[in-house]
Amino acid sequence: MIVAGWGAATDTGRVRAANEDSFFARAPVFVVADGMGGHAAGEVASRLAAETFAALAERDTLGVNDAVSAVGSANTAILDQALAAPEMEGMGTTLAGLAVVTAGGSEHWQVFNVGDCRVYRYSGGHLDQLTVDHSEAEELVASGRLSKEDARDYARRHVVTRSLGTDPAPHSDSWVFPPSPPERFLICSDGLTNELEDREIEATLASEADPQRAADRLVAQAVEAGGHDNVTAIVVDASPPFQSTVDEDTNPREHHGV
Repeated sequence: MIVAGWGAATDTGRVRAANEDSFFARAPVFVVADGMGGHAAGEVASRLAAETFAALAERDTLGVNDAVSAVGSANTAILDQALAAPEMEGMGTTLAGLAVVTAGGSEHWQVFNVGDCRVYRYSGGHLDQLTVDHSEAEELVASGRLSKEDARDYARRHVVTRSLGTDPAPHSDSWVFPPSPPERFLICSDGLTNELEDREIEATLASEADPQRAADRLVAQAVEAGGHDNVTAIVVDASPPFQSTVDEDTNPREHHGV
């Protein structure tokens, strides 16, 4: 297995009354879901999505189509629940994930997303965002009508253009690529990226060798920076394990997932 270790953390933040984020973290699949639709409904949508992907962890191996199929299954589960409970109509969730899949007879990474949850890769001292946000702000950036810097303060930056819980089902972006260790990955909700700049994320991933401590610290930093939304982070290390020259103390955060 190309996964050496992982850690996950989540926090309600300082503003929201409830945590509508859910996550699943167990090799070979790692997923963060950010629910929408208000108290209870958003929690249900993200939980249903995370539970769908949890089923993949029971398999011996995953193929390149399994995660994409799970996105469709999660979308169906959310729609079915909304049909059974009309008060939850309109609920949905964004989602991003990382999986270990078999391609060409060997293990590869697969990254996938729907909405504005993100997956980052840290390697060789550099942080790269692997996913592209499905959001109004990102579409304006792609068209050249908005700069990356201005997008952080754009009034409608939270408006997503794809999410689970829609009919027809949304198209999920997916990439498959070979491992290139040493490397580590971050899967997170927008509650983290709306509070922390890339340079801050990069510094924490570089300084915390233990993935659990890295996840704890990232979530704590986002809450301390404002905590305007729920915050969730999963840090996954490739084999051989990530090495750091710095090891600082951090405060643990609540841990709960599927």
